[in-house]
Amino acid sequence: MKAVILVGGQGTRLRPLTDTIPKSMLPLVNIPFLEHVLKLLKRYSIEEVILSAGVSLDVFKNYFGDGKEYGLKIIYAKEDEPLGTAGAIKNVEKYLDDSTFVVLNGDILTDLNIARLVEYHKSKKALVTITLASVEDPTPYGLVPIDDTGKVITFLEKPSQDEAITDLINAGTYVLEPEILSFIPEGINYSFEKGVFPGMVKRDEGIFGFSPNVYWLDIGTPQKYLKAHHDVLEGEIELNFEGEQIKPRVWVGEDCEISSEANIFGPVVIGNSCQIEASATIFGHTTIGNNCIVGPGAAVSESVLFDGCKVNGASIVKRSILGRGVELDARVHIEDMVIAEEKVKINNDNFNHRLAEEKLDDRSR
Repeated sequence: MKAVILVGGQGTRLRPLTDTIPKSMLPLVNIPFLEHVLKLLKRYSIEEVILSAGVSLDVFKNYFGDGKEYGLKIIYAKEDEPLGTAGAIKNVEKYLDDSTFVVLNGDILTDLNIARLVEYHKSKKALVTITLASVEDPTPYGLVPIDDTGKVITFLEKPSQDEAITDLINAGTYVLEPEILSFIPEGINYSFEKGVFPGMVKRDEGIFGFSPNVYWLDIGTPQKYLKAHHDVLEGEIELNFEGEQIKPRVWVGEDCEISSEANIFGPVVIGNSCQIEASATIFGHTTIGNNCIVGPGAAVSESVLFDGCKVNGASIVKRSILGRGVELDARVHIEDMVIAEEKVKINNDNFNHRLAEEKLDDRSR
């Protein structure tokens, strides 16, 4: 079976992280997010994956290559301009055949059993099956109420509280029959959510909802991106990540230097070639990338550090995200969802990233 992954989103809510890294390539426990998605597909016998992306296509191609390393065949399809969720599928029509295929949004973390999803789709003789997730507040999403048979009744995009007649939302994974391609106009921006699917409901065509009880999270905001790390480290969703477990719930990569006077409280993941110096403290729900330094007396808690970060003496990082190559001088204090842009240097004694910053060039790094 083939799968199409939509990775063309701009990731605007995660800027400035996504100014230099496509959203689907942001690290999740030090592994590009999309790599986790590919491993999920392979687990359920997907053989060929088509990645649909825009200007960032080469970033994916350079990292994943032809897919052999993952036991997959990967095809890359470029969108010269944004085509929407349905338009992107029409754009890859030549790579599809006359069989059922799966479509996934490239920013959804889930442990969905794709085999069960496809089995349900076949049992309903559906043209489309939409995976649904139950959420506490459905108003930011597209609601998808279904009847007792699982058939979709209507679509409500970002409803008010009064309009929220269900807590089931579109979870961004679909099973489609090839006939759907005839419903999508060619070469224009067109969406499943506002175009194809509502039209099918009006025509009473076979569109069903599948509501499994599985983990589901859209990683598209800083809060949810941090929550994804928290949930992985807590074991709420099982993902494989690298490193040796040196003590309970503390995983450390290769060639690290960790002082015997450092304090590390799990769950924590530390990448390769890191230095954790004397009197440094790493608190739980923290992921530290490769080639990072946490200096004497520094403390990092509930945060994500990308590769090449340096947290100097007595600085504090809490519930925040440091982009690649960020350097904090001494006694810097940042917390509560600060996102530090790639290669930024934050000078001594700054609080919450508000004061003087300077870009690091290659000479000053």
